Amino acid sequence: MHVISRKRLLEAAKRHSDLSAPLDVWYRVAKKAEWNSLDEVRRTFPSADAVGKYTVFNIKGNSYRLIVEINYRSRRVFIRQVLSHAEYEKEGWKQ
Repeated sequence: MHVISRKRLLEAAKRHSDLSAPLDVWYRVAKKAEWNSLDEVRRTFPSADAVGKYTVFNIKGNSYRLIVEINYRSRRVFIRQVLSHAEYEKEGWKQ
């Protein structure tokens, strides 16, 4: 998969130093993946969940949420946001 853009992951890791390693692991796994559906994503990341057009990943033991949009046909993963659990629960990201 082509992950667009790693810059957002790096920016999130700057804001939250404890995110650097978990986001790097997610990025490396996603980059090598050949996902064709949410079911295939869940084989790699069992807690991944579909929320509207987005796929949401639990990061660092459910402390953070990584929100992405996956285009399976073009094999692109668009990073939308990285939020703390509390920020995610406010649901402002859905707008």
